[in-house]
Amino acid sequence: MLRGKKILLGVCGSIAAYKSAVLVRLLKKSGAEVQVIMTNSAKSFITPLTLSTLSTNPALSAFQKDETGLWNNHVELGLWADLILIAPATANTMAKMASGITDNLLNAVYLSARCPVVFAPAMDLDMYQHPSIKQAIKQLSSYGNLFIDAEHGELASGLIGTGRMAEPEHIIEYLNKLFASNGSLQGKKVLITAGPTYEPIDPVRYIGNHSSGKMGLEIGLQAKKEGAEVVMILGPNSLPKPLLEGITVIDITTAQEMYQACEDKFDSQDIVILAAAVADYTPSSPANQKIKKSDEKFNLAMSKTIDIAQTFGAKKKAQLLIGFALETENEIENAQSKLQKKNLDFIVLNSLSEEGAGFKHDTNKITIIDSDNNIKKFELKTKSEVAKDIINEIAARLT
Repeated sequence: MLRGKKILLGVCGSIAAYKSAVLVRLLKKSGAEVQVIMTNSAKSFITPLTLSTLSTNPALSAFQKDETGLWNNHVELGLWADLILIAPATANTMAKMASGITDNLLNAVYLSARCPVVFAPAMDLDMYQHPSIKQAIKQLSSYGNLFIDAEHGELASGLIGTGRMAEPEHIIEYLNKLFASNGSLQGKKVLITAGPTYEPIDPVRYIGNHSSGKMGLEIGLQAKKEGAEVVMILGPNSLPKPLLEGITVIDITTAQEMYQACEDKFDSQDIVILAAAVADYTPSSPANQKIKKSDEKFNLAMSKTIDIAQTFGAKKKAQLLIGFALETENEIENAQSKLQKKNLDFIVLNSLSEEGAGFKHDTNKITIIDSDNNIKKFELKTKSEVAKDIINEIAARLT
């Protein structure tokens, strides 16, 4: 279950850090991709060179990469991971994370993460039983974090009790079970269209729209985290490429190319989410050469593009088909009409009249309308949170 998973291993300053070398080897042997982040105190127990060699990635510990002044982006690292494993997790690190203290790279990545976070504590038995540590573990658990209990045995102090970090083999067993049980879309194939289309007027100019593809990307990331195999058909965009790792991306430019890419993949999909802003019209006869400015007026003949949602709504069999509607007036009525006309299972309505919603924003405000005309309105949220709402709606229908 770990094959292909991106695991970010946080190593803290504990004598148990020596086990992290074995843990990295086992993760790699299981087929996982591993990125190590160390606290500065961890380097007193195991060298970055050891962990970078075993993981085949630099072992990071600072915000600044080197003398060049470039920095290790904690946000991208947090988004990259399918799971963050903090092993060994010390009393110091857990207390800081419970309080949101961000004085090192590992803590900053933790606060930026959208994936499951698993702690494997390691400390002496009296520390492990101290009320402050119990409170920190309780607080971190309330945030949705997971814990692999410390094990009983001989400790570095010479005492015998509970506080040993779980053995690497036991941690791998835990992670395999976690990935096997997690994910509301486990084993599902999901096709997502995102971004705009550009319809050429001539070799230089085109007709397009302001879609950035952000909403589709966030849906793709959330579907991937829920265990789906994701294919994204993506129009022209400037999205950060690291975020697309683990998603099969098919780049297209025009509405016809988007339709053809959907046609090639549609029959093999379980869920199809049509989030792209596809052009309704395209120039009938694009010029082969750049059109020169001459007359006072310029008339451009346009032809309708193929309606992707309606086409696949007519041919769907077992697929769950979700569409999007961006409206400026009579929003509910127009969305309901599109829902029925295109035979969608539900439609996600956006309104350009809502501040902070629509194109280019990092937030969105949606209404979901299903085929029984049930209407569910959501508050303004970040697009990542909106994506969770959409995926939750899909998961509920699958069950």
